[in-house]
Amino acid sequence: MPSRSAPRRARRVRMTGAERREQLIAVARGLFADKGIDGTSVEEIAAVAEVSKPVVYEHFGGKDALYAVVVDREVTTLLDGIGAALATEGRSREVLERATLAFLEYVEGHTEGFRILARGSAAGEYATLLGDVASRVERVLRTEFQRRDLDPRTAQPYAQALVGMVAMTGQWWLDNSRWGRKPEVAAHLVNLAWNGLRGLEPRPTLASRR
Repeated sequence: MPSRSAPRRARRVRMTGAERREQLIAVARGLFADKGIDGTSVEEIAAVAEVSKPVVYEHFGGKDALYAVVVDREVTTLLDGIGAALATEGRSREVLERATLAFLEYVEGHTEGFRILARGSAAGEYATLLGDVASRVERVLRTEFQRRDLDPRTAQPYAQALVGMVAMTGQWWLDNSRWGRKPEVAAHLVNLAWNGLRGLEPRPTLASRR
């Protein structure tokens, strides 16, 4: 009767330095999204990546530096998507629709990254990112306000309000994705934003102060 040989362990695939770096970033992104930076250790990152701790330190110098790389990549990805939508030609409503969809597409396609940005230690970078997006939206609104003989200086708070509305809804949708699909959520956001903008008063006052 032939003897059974012991099962062979799968030979670990050797990676180039660049491939290993990308692997560590992907592993860390998942752990940071799930546990946050404080709940994640270098030991855990190394264990999931099946490398030794020194390998992590060799590529990034430590957990904080690795976290910074992950956050920077996510900021760039989100800003590039929304920036491209805002830079395209079209009517103001169409631009608003594309920018809203771009934000929700990031939430849907980069869930781990969005969780990292919107929560925990990356909240400061996220606030700065939203401020940058609001500045770009403001430029679009200024043009629309001038066309409607509205004071273009007031575009700034409206831009902040629009970006905040989309950002907060995106975070809610991430936890309540069964509520509706991305185009449906975007349509409701644009419905509120556009119809609100369309009915703006030139000199609004508080009803309780009239």
